[in-house]
Amino acid sequence: SYSAASNWCQGYYSKGHEIIDGLLDAVRKQAEACGGLEGFQLIHSLGGGTGSGLGSYLLEKLTEEYPTQIRSSFSILPSPNVSQVVVEPYNSVLSLSQLTNYC
Repeated sequence: SYSAASNWCQGYYSKGHEIIDGLLDAVRKQAEACGGLEGFQLIHSLGGGTGSGLGSYLLEKLTEEYPTQIRSSFSILPSPNVSQVVVEPYNSVLSLSQLTNYC
């Protein structure tokens, strides 16, 4: 089971590096099965570690592997009214930095 423990760095660096090859293999299989791949859509939350950290890392790797494909992100930002984790704002800021570079 995968968990980034609500931490962007866990999702991006440690856990993300452990599972990225499997994710990219699955993406590659689907891309090869497509008749005409137009691009990728990433739908994720920026509050937790998996959506923010792993999502950022996956987007970076997709940019490296498929530089000419369109990438779009539909990102859900955390609300201060319902936030349960103190690092959600930090996760969001770190993710938004990556999104501006790779989307």
